[in-house]
Amino acid sequence: MRYIIIGAGAIGATIGGRLAEAGAEVVLVARGAHAEALKADGLRLTTADGTRVHRIPVAEGPAELGELRPDDVLLLTVKTQDAIAALDAWGDAEVAGGGTAAQRLPVLCAQNGVESERLALRRFARVYGVCVWLPATFLEPGVVSALCAPLTGILHLGLAAGGADARAGRIAADLEKSGFEAPVVEDVMRWKYAKLLGNLGNAVQATTGPEPHPAKAALLLRAQREGRAALVAAGIAHASDEEQAAARDGKVEQPPGVRGGSSWQSLHRGTGSIEADYLNGEISLLGRLHGVPTPVNDTLRHAANIFAREGLPPGAMSVEDLTALADEASARV
Repeated sequence: MRYIIIGAGAIGATIGGRLAEAGAEVVLVARGAHAEALKADGLRLTTADGTRVHRIPVAEGPAELGELRPDDVLLLTVKTQDAIAALDAWGDAEVAGGGTAAQRLPVLCAQNGVESERLALRRFARVYGVCVWLPATFLEPGVVSALCAPLTGILHLGLAAGGADARAGRIAADLEKSGFEAPVVEDVMRWKYAKLLGNLGNAVQATTGPEPHPAKAALLLRAQREGRAALVAAGIAHASDEEQAAARDGKVEQPPGVRGGSSWQSLHRGTGSIEADYLNGEISLLGRLHGVPTPVNDTLRHAANIFAREGLPPGAMSVEDLTALADEASARV
């Protein structure tokens, strides 16, 4: 199989680099200065066992590859706000022997949130979900780090509509040769909804900074309480905290130090967009559909979007001010 990594940022480049290092055939898809750096200087990937430069083919879109191959696997790692454009571009790409990628090739949604699978299922016949536990950092073109040990990450995968198949097993085997644990599960979205609850704090970190603080932890807990209530009202199951701890404890340990997560990194790079609509906004959506108030998640989504739209630097807001906004929104419910 050839792995086409659509969105070779922190997650995509780490997975692509590790797969290539283990002998898999990989193409990295990137844009702008990042694509130029990857083409000119290679991918500089730092993991717990050191820094290596990977010379991997780079494309900016499907036209550069010509006809896709029947054994290609599309790994979607763009942020969810960029998923529709990527799915449309790659879904229409022609595959050798006839048909399009959307008709014939598997697409794996390795992203935070739960919306990309639904977007993909509208377009692609073969959609897999991937629950990503892979802390990684991408702040400058061509350079990515993922420092967890003893594993680089844990990637639960399965069919987005439920179940698993032989292809998932083959992909998992390649990932496990590459420094990941890759459990094939029948209920991958159950794991992704659990991960969603953890990602509700991304907006807190992005707007007030990554440094730990009791008030930040308190805001996250409030957002998670709303999230759990919305999931219960919607009848959506999620993996328990105990299941998640058992799955990852002792396997993806990070070295000491404060690191900004994916939303913080988006603001740091000045991308102009942030994934809050598909994290906190997912809880707001479920709350509105099922009669559950979500004032804290509404506030976090709104604040994160202002930061992205206005180009504000990450961490420019005090946690006291953010908490006050959440309190005001809660008082209005």
